[in-house]
This record gives sequence, structure tokens and C-alpha cells, in this order.
Amino acid sequence: MVSLCCLVLLQCARVAAQQSNEAAPPTGATKIEVNVNSVLVPVVVRDAAGRAVGDLKKEDFQILDKDKPRAISGFTVEKRAVAENDAQAAEPAPADPGDMAPSLHQQHGRTPLRFIVFLFDDINMSSADMVGMKKAATQMLAGSLTDADMADVMSIFGRTDSGVTNDLAKLEETIAKLQPRTLTAHTGRDCPSVDHYHADRIENKQDTAALEAAIQDAIVCAHLDPRMRAEAEFMARHAAKEALAVGEQDVRATLIFMREMVRKMGALPGQRTLILISPGFYTVTQEAMTLESQLLEVAARSNVTISTLDARGLYTTILGANETLLGNTRVTQLKSQAHAESMTMTEDVMGELADATGGTYIHNSNDFQGGLKRLAAAPEYVYLLEFSLDGVKPDGNYHHLKVRVDRNDVKLQARRGYFAPKPSKSK
Repeated sequence: MVSLCCLVLLQCARVAAQQSNEAAPPTGATKIEVNVNSVLVPVVVRDAAGRAVGDLKKEDFQILDKDKPRAISGFTVEKRAVAENDAQAAEPAPADPGDMAPSLHQQHGRTPLRFIVFLFDDINMSSADMVGMKKAATQMLAGSLTDADMADVMSIFGRTDSGVTNDLAKLEETIAKLQPRTLTAHTGRDCPSVDHYHADRIENKQDTAALEAAIQDAIVCAHLDPRMRAEAEFMARHAAKEALAVGEQDVRATLIFMREMVRKMGALPGQRTLILISPGFYTVTQEAMTLESQLLEVAARSNVTISTLDARGLYTTILGANETLLGNTRVTQLKSQAHAESMTMTEDVMGELADATGGTYIHNSNDFQGGLKRLAAAPEYVYLLEFSLDGVKPDGNYHHLKVRVDRNDVKLQARRGYFAPKPSKSK
């Protein structure tokens, strides 16, 4: 099996050789010069009917950085979507029978116009969620991919990889092999049970309510005498430390994997879409926010759309029967509140990744097949706004962004923030 990384290198070399003997690229593939001292902000503007608006100009936009206006130094309108009739009418590329390496050309000789990576978050997805997503993805592929498309099915933890292909059988075979990490990890319930979000609340935020919920959970699950509070608190803090370490490692691995994947996708021609299928994960720690900001910057400069699908579908924040505590009402209330907070917080990153790259975020829906079809299509127009970091203090702090447009009855999707770069360390 050839991995995406290897195929990208082979494909890019072939494309570079071909383009050296061809005319300049069409206007739809405008090259953006990279300025390391600037920030790119992709923006999608939709009308009341949900259609992407493509006739706006630079002076129609305003960027607020921590509520202060920023001058827009660069402006580009990127046309990303490829209509179905355009794909069918693509002109054949010259054949190269002497090159037997995997190439960008299909058997019919056309250059693919869309590259779609289906990335399954097997780190955070439950067994039940994985079963539903595998079924939906298999059903969706047959009706969504055209002869002008190339796709790759991948996972983060198990490193499952179909390779870049339009062979439906190979893609479906890879989907069938996907497994959540929980199948190989321990299956017993931790005592007490502390997730990444509440571990951060306990360890980093000194949240007494979160700690109390974990302590009461420990008393119940370990069958401790209520007078053994010191032992229960020790168990709670130990569980929080372990959950925080594991959670941060998982988030770090996920965001770095996605960042490097997007970087490699940026070298491919045509429309490029990464579809993340995940229940979400917690990214409020400093390191996680920095890595997410790096991922969004790479996606903006690589013209890659990231769309996301919440693998939980329609979910409730109420504790399930297998999670309900046997303790008193107060314990159950604390645990229910903790569970609801965690379920809500972990989905924020999904919306942020989609908004910041012009993608779509689908959640609270069990129509996985229909959702995946929608995600495979990028918005027709994406505005790339750029502003300089001159005058921004290089302190590594997070800057919240707001984008406004001078037009009524429209909705915006835009990057929500960035990290100011830290000064380089000199010896």
C-alpha cells in the first residue's frame, strides 16, 4: 500500500515537469505569495439562500483584531468548487506511457479536479460511532465520487491509509478495516472517571466544582466510606493528572498529523478538501490552541478546505444508563453537569476548523450519508484576506478576530483568531 505522503511526492514531481512546458496557470489557480509576517483569513460569504457570494471587493470587508481595525494588505477571490459538468468536460492530458509510477491521470487520461481526504479520528471515536460512520461513508462514496475525483481514506491513530485513488473497491476495503482505539485500549471504567476537559479544569484552572465531582465519583465507584475524603481526593487528583497527560498527547498528535497532511495536500492541483470525521476534542490549552492556529495558517496558505462531521450524530448531554452513578442526588447532579460541559466543549474545534477554512460543519444530525455528500463539495467562492503583523507585539498571545462585510442579509464564515508569533531566541 502506498501512503499519501509518497504519492504526493511522486505526483507533485510529475505535475511540476508537465507545467514547466505548459502555459501559465488559469486565473482560478492564483498563487498567493507567502509573507511570514502576515495572517491570512479565509472568508466565505453566503446569501439568505445559502449560496456563496463571489462579487465582493476588498473595500467591502473589515477585519477587527481584538476589536481594533486592521488594514487589509492582500485580497484574493479563490474559486474552489468544481461543477459536475466542468469535471465531465475536462480536456485529456497528454499521455506518458513510459511513466509507470502512480500519477494524477486516470485511465481515461484526465487530470483529477478534486482531491478529497476522509480522515477518521480513531483516537476519540467510540466503537458505536465508528460502526455508523463506516456504513455511511461506504454508501456515500459510490454516489459522490466522479471519474475526475481522487480520494484517500485515512485514520490518525491506526495509520490506516488507502492511498490516493479513485478505486472504490480499495476505498471501501480501507473503510472496512477502520477500528477505534478503544478496541485495543482497556475497556474497564476508570475510577474515578475524569475526561480531558475536566482534567484541565482541575489541574490548570483549579476548578473546585470539577474536583468535587471527581471526589464524589471516587467515593461511589471505589465504595469508600464518605469519611475517607482524603483518599478519594488523592484518587481524583491522580486520575486528573493522567487524563490531562493522555488528552494533551492525543490532541497534539491529532493537530500535528492534520497540519502536515494539509501541508502536503497544498502541493496538489485542483480543489482540495479534508473531511474530518470526529466526535471532537478539547483544544483550550495553550499548546492545543497554538497547534490549531498553525493548522489554520497552513490551510489558508495551501488553499485547503477543512470540513467536519460530528460522529456522535444526534446526541444528548444526559448521562447514559451505564454512566449513571449509584450515589446520592448531589453526586448525580455534579456528574451530569460535568458530562454536559464536556460534550459541548469538545465540539468547538470542529466548528472552528470549518469556519476558518471555508468548510462546512455538520452536527446534531444522524443523516451521516447526506452529511458526507455535502462536505465533499467546497464553497464556490472563498475570499482570502491578508493583514500585516507590523506593530503586533510578538508575545505569543491569542488574538480574537472578527470579520465584517458591507452587505445586508448575508452570513459569514471566517477564521476566529491567531497567535502572535514569539520572538526567535538568540544564543
